Amino acid sequence: MAIYNEASDVSNPRSGLRLSDIPAHDPYVWVDMQAGVYYLYTSGIPKFTGMERYGVLTYRSNDLLEWEGPYVVFTVPDNVWAHPMHGTWAPEVHAYEGRFYLFVTLHNRMRPLEDNNTIPIAKHWRGTAIAVSDSPEGPFELIREDAPVIDPSRMTLDGTLFVDEQKKPWMVYCHEWIQTIDGTIDAAPLSDDLREGIGEPIRLFNASEATWDTGGPAEGYDGKVYVTDGCQLYRKQDGSLLMLWSSYDNGQYVQTIARSESGKLQGPWKQLEPLVHGDSGHGMLFHTLEGELMLILHQPFDMPQSRCKLYLMEEAGEGLTVVKSCEHLHGEL
Repeated sequence: MAIYNEASDVSNPRSGLRLSDIPAHDPYVWVDMQAGVYYLYTSGIPKFTGMERYGVLTYRSNDLLEWEGPYVVFTVPDNVWAHPMHGTWAPEVHAYEGRFYLFVTLHNRMRPLEDNNTIPIAKHWRGTAIAVSDSPEGPFELIREDAPVIDPSRMTLDGTLFVDEQKKPWMVYCHEWIQTIDGTIDAAPLSDDLREGIGEPIRLFNASEATWDTGGPAEGYDGKVYVTDGCQLYRKQDGSLLMLWSSYDNGQYVQTIARSESGKLQGPWKQLEPLVHGDSGHGMLFHTLEGELMLILHQPFDMPQSRCKLYLMEEAGEGLTVVKSCEHLHGEL
């Protein structure tokens, strides 16, 4: 099987990699503050990596400058609801109750859904699965094998973990335009063991509520569609609650942000101006070992050209502001 480049070769992990070497989509960073290690997670795509099935990869770094990997932390197993050759999207790893939980969107195009709109795109099972490990390096094992966490009749993606003020876990996720036409970001309460949803999901907002969001065409559909992607929650030092998410503006992927006017997950949510344009998005925030706030996202959208970009951020006004692009960490100079 062909491998796109050496930085993607799972059979031969390497050190000394720069972000400009690593094809990556929907990047997520978890920081081990005690060990002084950054873990970068991204999808493991067979045609680029030499893997026999889809999975999740991690790269490790001590300084955000040089990375080592890739290491396989999860592969889609046989005999579960998802198909091992239909994709792994938006992997995230969260430390929760003493263990590590991988949230990853899986698919099965062999399990069709009834169409409930006029968009001529086949609907199928797709949703976020949760897997668990005792280490951020895996291996991660699915905590349930029969279905995604959210009702499989909903084509959802990009699930993330949020723990509210009462220490109750929620999955916040995107229910996108393929079914809804105007994509939404929703939230569902989870059982304490994260095994299942335990209540009806709530809608947080629609993509079209962002006044800058121009929407776009869909082949075979006479109208505009609005995309929701890549949600992540962030609590500011003043207690206010923000959400990163992505959509499209004039045909280009955009990293944007919203603010809960109540400070609670239930909102209402106020849409702020985008943070980064230029076909950039699906970002997430993390603090460096030195305590600086960073945004990582992918740019451009399409693989295998897509690369991670880092931005130094600061809390400002209602939301966040970009201080600078960290070009010295990208390895392109």
